[in-house]
Amino acid sequence: MSEQTTPGGAVAAPTPPPTPTEPTPAKESGIRRLLSGSVGRNLGLVVALLLIVAVGAITSPDNFATWSNTLVILRQASIVGVISIGMTFVIISGGIDLSVGSVMGLASVVATIDVAQDLASATHWTVMVLFALLVGVAAGLINGIVIAYGNVVAFMATLAMLVSARGLAEIVAERRTLIVGDRGFVGFFREDFLGVDVLIWIFILVAAAGWILLNRTTFGRRTVAIGGNREASRLAGINVKRHTVWLYVLAGLCAGIAGVMILGRTTAGTSTHGQLLELDAIAAVVVGGTLLIGGRGTIVGTVLGVLIFQTLTNVFVQNNLDSSVQAVAKGVIIVVAVLLQQRFAKPAGRSS
Repeated sequence: MSEQTTPGGAVAAPTPPPTPTEPTPAKESGIRRLLSGSVGRNLGLVVALLLIVAVGAITSPDNFATWSNTLVILRQASIVGVISIGMTFVIISGGIDLSVGSVMGLASVVATIDVAQDLASATHWTVMVLFALLVGVAAGLINGIVIAYGNVVAFMATLAMLVSARGLAEIVAERRTLIVGDRGFVGFFREDFLGVDVLIWIFILVAAAGWILLNRTTFGRRTVAIGGNREASRLAGINVKRHTVWLYVLAGLCAGIAGVMILGRTTAGTSTHGQLLELDAIAAVVVGGTLLIGGRGTIVGTVLGVLIFQTLTNVFVQNNLDSSVQAVAKGVIIVVAVLLQQRFAKPAGRSS
């Protein structure tokens, strides 16, 4: 601290020393924000997936770390993956859909009834695909209308659809397994493109379309807004009820696509297709970082969640471990994911 003398001889007040300026942590905070957002969450999922892959490669090096086994994992992930894409939109909006597995089974049955197969024989096998997709869309439309305009809680409405769709599938199929007779349909799903199964390509296309819809369209932004704050979204001019209907139609459409895929894989329609698949889809979506309270979620995270569960299942199978141990491991993963959401993600989920 130094004193200065004025021209009149008076001593001026001492000037304080300059305070050192702290470096601005812009770069550090930017990296921290990046890692605390969706990129960081997805990076954590990638690390978890790589750890599971490493365990599989170490415990079963001859069978696990092969291209053919990789295709097996992706093929098994494809059907639940497609359902999980539709489920992601519903959960981001703050809803839930317990009926997708039953709707998938109903779609597979309706697509293989005599009328559908006769029309397919007279025209083209895509008629069977159309039947399955219409079943999914119709079920989703009913769910959406009951929830949005009937003010029924999504859990109860879709639970009713779960029971009804499964029962209707049993009635239509007369508790029989309906075999696909169209050779064109069977032949298409036995083909591969660039060495990759058709089912995997369908999963890739649906995931890509879901990513674009969620991240690059008004529909996706409105979905996130509704999940973050339903009333604020309504006051902002969003037709929340109509949008809710479309979300469940989308989930039903994905279930219909999954019904076509299970037909392609098994060449048979039955009411038992898709049992408990809705639980696998919800688990994959939650582990993938989508908040159960709504307002946040990513398609990439959902895809990684699906791959984590399917890879884990494959590791257990390769090592001949009991299926009960698999169930326990999955349950632990789900609980940990939900606890992490409650610990770290609640403020982000309510900030929308």
